[in-house]
Amino acid sequence: MTDSLTRRRMVQLTAGAAVVGLAGCTGTQNNDGGTPTESGHDDTDTESGHSDEEDGHDDEGGHDEAVGAPSDAAEVNMITEDGGYHFEPHVVRVNVGGTVTWHNESGSHSTTAYHSDNDQPQLVPDGAAAWDSGIVSEQGATFEHTFETEGVYHYYCTPHESLGMIGSVIVGEPDPHEQVALEDPPADKPERVREKLEELNGMVSTALGDDHE
Repeated sequence: MTDSLTRRRMVQLTAGAAVVGLAGCTGTQNNDGGTPTESGHDDTDTESGHSDEEDGHDDEGGHDEAVGAPSDAAEVNMITEDGGYHFEPHVVRVNVGGTVTWHNESGSHSTTAYHSDNDQPQLVPDGAAAWDSGIVSEQGATFEHTFETEGVYHYYCTPHESLGMIGSVIVGEPDPHEQVALEDPPADKPERVREKLEELNGMVSTALGDDHE
């Protein structure tokens, strides 16, 4: 009787050891040879999995979130970051009579309308008022402008226009086919500026429900 019990106990222990051994092998080898974490995930994947998100800004602006419905107020950050110069977001939308406030997050920038009063081609609605903040260098400084005329407005940063620091404001519910700003970019502008304006025109047209090429 004692021998029988002892033999049975040995079989149970041996079987348990085998199960533990198999469990220990599961997940120890990944296809890429990485070291798993306790949850079975590869540490190397965890470290690199967010790398594409580290730089949230695409120089071409393709990452921008969809433009929402008009509101009474909108905010835009002016940013110098890693050698890049950005208005963020690139396109905002307000109601007629709405106000846009620009915040200088870093660097020295301006927000300046493409308007004849600023010695620029007109890329704002007919009869719309111009604005120009001048160069803003103090971190945290703000500038605001209230938009009384419905339409699409393009604007730029005086020192960084040639580097593509250009943005747009949509006011109200304008007809995209009647907007001066959405016509072909001025031929006398540098290629980088023209490319940015074309990109913004595409974003604005999409926001206004005009997706045709």
